[in-house]
Amino acid sequence: MANAEIVYCSMTGNTQACAEIVYEKLKDLGVDVDIHDCTTVDPEDVFEDAELCIVGTYTYGEGDMPDEIIDFYEDMQEMDLTGKIFGAFGSGDTFYEEFCRNVEDFDRAFEACGATRGADLVKVDLYPEEADKAHLEAFAAELASKIQ
Repeated sequence: MANAEIVYCSMTGNTQACAEIVYEKLKDLGVDVDIHDCTTVDPEDVFEDAELCIVGTYTYGEGDMPDEIIDFYEDMQEMDLTGKIFGAFGSGDTFYEEFCRNVEDFDRAFEACGATRGADLVKVDLYPEEADKAHLEAFAAELASKIQ
């Protein structure tokens, strides 16, 4: 069975809600998937044996990375993720010029580690609405199709 790991960072619950949508869709598709808050895991522990590596983060202010995911982000960049498929999603506020910039930061970090993008990035304005849920489910389905 294909396996996936989702790591997320959420302050208001928006990104956690996105992560849970992706998690449920992957489970429905038969993927062996685990979900973790970024403060409880190290990238090496979760991504070492995963076929599919997924990160969900939020962006606040003028493109600032949340303090609670900085260590995870920096540690991840030291890994060799060649042969792994990745996906990145997140939430932000379109009020700010740098909308969901940290999703793009993780996208670049995964590519620098040798991983292959399995689906387009998903950026959600605040809390996931019905259209966002559909995008996140399509994201999960596309990622699952790359490892099954």
